[in-house]
Amino acid sequence: MPTTAVSVTPVQFPGRLVMLGFGSIGRGVLPLLLKHITLSPERIEILTAEPAGRAIAEEYGVKFQVEPLTEANYRALLSARLRRGDFLLNLSVDVSSLALVELCAELGALYLDTCIEPWPGGYTDKSVPASLRTNYALWWKSRELQKKLGASAPTAVLTHGANPGMVSHFVKQALLNIAGDLGQDATAPKDRAGWARLAQRLGIKTIHIAERDTQVSATPKKPGEFVNTWSIDGFISEGSQPAELGWGTHERHFPHDGGRHDFGPRTGIFLNRPGAATKVRTWTPIEGPFQAFLITHGEAISIPNYYSVEEQGRLVYRPSCHYAYHPCDAAVLSVHELNGKNFQQPTSKRLMSAEITEGIDELGVLLAGHARGAYWFGSQLSIHEARKLAPHNSATSLQVTSPTMAGVCWAIENPSRGIVDPDEMDFARVLEIVMPYLGPVIGAYSDWTPLTGRESLFPEDLDREDPWQFKNVRVL
Repeated sequence: MPTTAVSVTPVQFPGRLVMLGFGSIGRGVLPLLLKHITLSPERIEILTAEPAGRAIAEEYGVKFQVEPLTEANYRALLSARLRRGDFLLNLSVDVSSLALVELCAELGALYLDTCIEPWPGGYTDKSVPASLRTNYALWWKSRELQKKLGASAPTAVLTHGANPGMVSHFVKQALLNIAGDLGQDATAPKDRAGWARLAQRLGIKTIHIAERDTQVSATPKKPGEFVNTWSIDGFISEGSQPAELGWGTHERHFPHDGGRHDFGPRTGIFLNRPGAATKVRTWTPIEGPFQAFLITHGEAISIPNYYSVEEQGRLVYRPSCHYAYHPCDAAVLSVHELNGKNFQQPTSKRLMSAEITEGIDELGVLLAGHARGAYWFGSQLSIHEARKLAPHNSATSLQVTSPTMAGVCWAIENPSRGIVDPDEMDFARVLEIVMPYLGPVIGAYSDWTPLTGRESLFPEDLDREDPWQFKNVRVL
């Protein structure tokens, strides 16, 4: 299928790039990097734990080496490949993000990942308290490392794919859109405090990262098989962690199975149950209302932290935030089977890509509680358009690979910013780069709330005074 031309001005980069991992995201981002950055193939090397994808690397003339990184060998392997001004793009699993960031700071190399990861067992060791097996715990460690390395250390962008990552920029654009539609000042604030005050002024109570993937294949899921449109290992890892969400100041019903953290700013809470066994209610424009999995994600921590407002040392405003994910239907069946087998690893795995025949990935942010109810802003990318825009991508992967590439561009343009969350980046610059790859990007208002249609149908214990309480959002 011929690709649709996207006009670009490549970002100048004289260094080398080492890519860790070459799954669906690595394979999809490689042609985008070569298009948007002045990277010749001989200055790229792929290190991966699996041989899959070698043919794609060879297609682009990129060096490909099967060499799993471990806690014992990562320093030697990377120190031999990275020097000052180079770039480490981490798309792996089971490799400590913070260990890599610290090494890159020593070497003077730039860094970006799409998901913060610990060493193996960091999320699953049941001898470790649940609070310490959360994304919040890793995020707080990154904040401590940020202070240690300093604000002018080599730029290390943490968690910059679709979500976490691009959705943080969607939130900012959505806030400006709502402000303008309400007749308020829609000028972009200049700092974190200004953005937080804007969200407070608009009355944003909760932010859902609301995603519905409808991509399908002609090959049905088999018993014992886990099928998905992106990293299966990554999804199982996230889904096995405790469910997490940012806990807003408007909330007044603490979950019966909830837990609080006793360190850091306590931006979020966790539930004593896996995310893949926890459901919430949400809404997107095409799908309408639906139920989704509350999968732990970094943006559920970084977004409410960024939009917190304190007065005289007292927290006065913070929105709730969580990921609400309805994966493709084959993945839903896979999750049900995973739950039924108490999270034992599936006997086989299948990544849907070339076999996808139809569907879209509707991914955006739902900002609710303001004067117009709820507002969704995001991408409605179809598999057919994704294939026209970039090779080796599905709709799901292109929504990850394009902001990954954009984050690399931003880091090259801002090489001395230290550790940054997506919320701390220039949202307009990132959106400028990714917009051509997202298909229809729309904003839509809705009068839907988590109480819609439940007023008399079910005799539930609901908070009818405030529909945006998490108690109403959660499916029990």
